[in-house]
Amino acid sequence: MPHLLIKDLPRYECLIEASKRFPELDPSACEAFLHLVRAGDEAFLVVAQNLTQHQISPGRFGVLMLLAQNSCNEDCTQGVESAGMTPAELADNARVTRATMTGLVDTLERDGFVSRTTDSHDRRMMRICLTPKAHDFLEKLLPGHFRLMADLMSPLSEAERKTMVKLINKVLQHASTLNAAPVATAPAVA
Repeated sequence: MPHLLIKDLPRYECLIEASKRFPELDPSACEAFLHLVRAGDEAFLVVAQNLTQHQISPGRFGVLMLLAQNSCNEDCTQGVESAGMTPAELADNARVTRATMTGLVDTLERDGFVSRTTDSHDRRMMRICLTPKAHDFLEKLLPGHFRLMADLMSPLSEAERKTMVKLINKVLQHASTLNAAPVATAPAVA
């Protein structure tokens, strides 16, 4: 789902002009932010269209990938069969509400991609696990998905990609700091 609802970004000159009216507006920061969000939206749309062709939504795909990653981490570090994840863990990792995750898991279970099992240590807890059908689906989908990601990033050299990752991580770390800070309330409008 796109986050930036405008197709054409404002020209830098317009941002400079707007900063005269709104002194808090830093034109270069605003320009960088708008381009970052716009690039993310466009990349998301390309990936979403590809996933739609495979009859899966980006949200459901994200759940499958979280479970696959969890399975890989457990298999690689413990040499055991995946114990899956709780719906709460999935919701936290996907950054969605628990109600949203319940809906995603319900449809994935209906389509045979996940199963709900009782936690072996706490029978009150449910764990969500990938089914063999999901593993097969991902084995077929992921090569094309990875090619698409490589194609999206192909205009950048390896060095540019590394620089981009470093820069985005700086923004991400600062966003995390801002998310942890208390929200300032807006002044009352008379």
